[in-house]
Amino acid sequence: MGIVKDKNILVTGVLTDASIAFHIARLAQDEGANVILSSYGRVHRLTERIAGRLPKLAPVIQLDVTNDEDLAALPDRVREYLPHLDGVVHSIGFAPESALGGNFLNTEWSDVAIAMQVSAFSFKSLTMAAKPLFRKEAGASVVGLDFDATVAWPKYDWMGVAKAALESTSRYLARDLGSENIRVNLVAAGPIRTMAAKSIPGFSDFETVWNERAPLHWDVTDPVPAAQAVVALLSPWFPKTTAEIIHVDGGLHGMGA
Repeated sequence: MGIVKDKNILVTGVLTDASIAFHIARLAQDEGANVILSSYGRVHRLTERIAGRLPKLAPVIQLDVTNDEDLAALPDRVREYLPHLDGVVHSIGFAPESALGGNFLNTEWSDVAIAMQVSAFSFKSLTMAAKPLFRKEAGASVVGLDFDATVAWPKYDWMGVAKAALESTSRYLARDLGSENIRVNLVAAGPIRTMAAKSIPGFSDFETVWNERAPLHWDVTDPVPAAQAVVALLSPWFPKTTAEIIHVDGGLHGMGA
């Protein structure tokens, strides 16, 4: 019996089969869940193709988390396939090139605003859009993907600030939605060679840091450990855990300089 057997889960951010989000969807299906994916615009067809590589073909619905009409339509689009949701995965992040790569002091607010809306505010937007699909008696779990924001990472710049905002957003959501039996948590993964990571200038610097400092061996090509943590948080095995950040980074977050 799988740990998320018969749970209905929405997974965002599936773009390639190397992504953490893809492996969350795959593992959730392996553990008995009914999975629905979301995508948007020009990458929608890409997500549909990748969905075919899952153990079971998952439907893909339109959702741009910066579009109010898409957010408002989310419940009806989900109900075309599933009557309710038990879990939502936020695997969404973006920052313009000018907000990364060591350009911190020169980035314009317009670009910072994009990073903040897509990478942090969307966590609230997505959660509230999905909320009508949650059943209070059964509870629901919302899990976001994070990258530790307690320190300033090389060249991560305004995305690091956006991740700090994501972490704070998660805590406030947990506070305000706990009375409705909704759990809100984050998984802070170590660096993984995903499509998003490739867009970060100097990503190899992260690999060097982890190879030198993480007490447990870290494999930048293996998204499964982070995906396993997300599926566990989606399951009933963490019924009283909320406002938490689970680190899946080989233990580096706990090490000193």
